[in-house]
Amino acid sequence: MTNQIRADVGMLLVTLLWGSSYLFMKLGLIDMHPLNLIALRFGIAFLVAGTVFFRRLFRVDKATLGRGIILGIILFSVFVAITYGVQHTSAPHAGFLVSLAVVFVPILASTVRKQKIQRNILVAIGIAILGVGLLTLNNHLTVNLGDVLCIGGAFLYAIHIIVTDAFVKRGDPITMGTIQLGIAGFLGLSVSVFSGQVQLPHTGNAWIAVLTLSVLCSAFGFIVQTVTQKHTLPTHTGLIFSLEPVFTVIFAYVFAGETLSSRGVVGACLVLLSIVFAEFGSQNFVVRGLHRHGNAS
Repeated sequence: MTNQIRADVGMLLVTLLWGSSYLFMKLGLIDMHPLNLIALRFGIAFLVAGTVFFRRLFRVDKATLGRGIILGIILFSVFVAITYGVQHTSAPHAGFLVSLAVVFVPILASTVRKQKIQRNILVAIGIAILGVGLLTLNNHLTVNLGDVLCIGGAFLYAIHIIVTDAFVKRGDPITMGTIQLGIAGFLGLSVSVFSGQVQLPHTGNAWIAVLTLSVLCSAFGFIVQTVTQKHTLPTHTGLIFSLEPVFTVIFAYVFAGETLSSRGVVGACLVLLSIVFAEFGSQNFVVRGLHRHGNAS
């Protein structure tokens, strides 16, 4: 088996884990406050990643530490929106809506660079708007809070991708990625303490959810993604990443019985189509940024 095939298989495994993360978030939220889940998820992920990369952490310089802190603050904001969003919507909705980050990235990048938005991105935006409308609007033409928060999380995640892309050019991405896990976990714990919401999981299922999210979806996903990205092509990683919301739907249906309505299926397909348009139209930027930090899923 060649390095490329091994890398693609590894990336597929990580994407499958990311697809399952929304279901595990819902499972953990049955027994825990969202801030506690964030604190434990990223706190444990930091301990795991820190154990693997402890030599890098001991050699960290002030600039890399500062960038890791900034990324951690943004990552914490991303997951506040997503975790609260998952609490108020279905896992399939969350999976597709958060994937809209792929559409937001080139829009924000063009704005920052003061460049004209490419035609394929405009097409992706139009398709995404139609898809999101079909996926989220109810018969009264209103959107529930969870869907709005997940879309907000996708927007924040796009900001995280763009900032990450700028930072990793000037420092060690693994060290910055590890530090951001610790900052996100620390902020989750701090806000939990301040709001009086500190608690540990009370059930075995909740602990399974927390450990899966922290060890497999965050720490393991981040480490494997970092290694595999060196041996595969951007077109491969882009195509594999687009499968994440598909895996979310499969996990939600098999393990929780959650399904999409007929209208929702059409909307989800349109969202997926918009992601493909956006990814392959802005391949170098979107995929490079998105897959350097897979631990945001």
